[in-house]
Amino acid sequence: MSDVDRFDGARDSDVVVGVDGSNPSKAALRWALDQARLTGARMRAIIAWEVPAYAGWARIGSEDLGAAAGRLLSEAVRDALGFDPPDIEVMETVLPGHPAQVLIDASAHAALLVVGSRGHGGFAGTLLGSVSQLCVQHAHCPVVVVRGKH
Repeated sequence: MSDVDRFDGARDSDVVVGVDGSNPSKAALRWALDQARLTGARMRAIIAWEVPAYAGWARIGSEDLGAAAGRLLSEAVRDALGFDPPDIEVMETVLPGHPAQVLIDASAHAALLVVGSRGHGGFAGTLLGSVSQLCVQHAHCPVVVVRGKH
């Protein structure tokens, strides 16, 4: 799947935010919403999923993983933004792939990329997670790293 297919309808003025359901990603959602309001942009919340390496030869349906990721994304957006519809357009996008690479690819079609300081993976106590660090180093647009409550 090409970037064009993955990000069909993306706008260079979009505020893209990476979501994994963690508290820092919910803080990033709230920050991105405020920024999108200030700039009149659309917010695109993105969650990425991939088949775990430990799955081996086990049959894991990609539809199941994608659907679960979509539910997690919708729940995180609702938790972070509340139940009232926001006054800006919020798009939810579920994509297969490594989270850092998906967000870096999305940054090529965005004005700003917003990520949490750390998500569910990695070591407790790290200041910057591996996904946010890769995004800061390789994104095609400015990146904001939002620290959330741990």
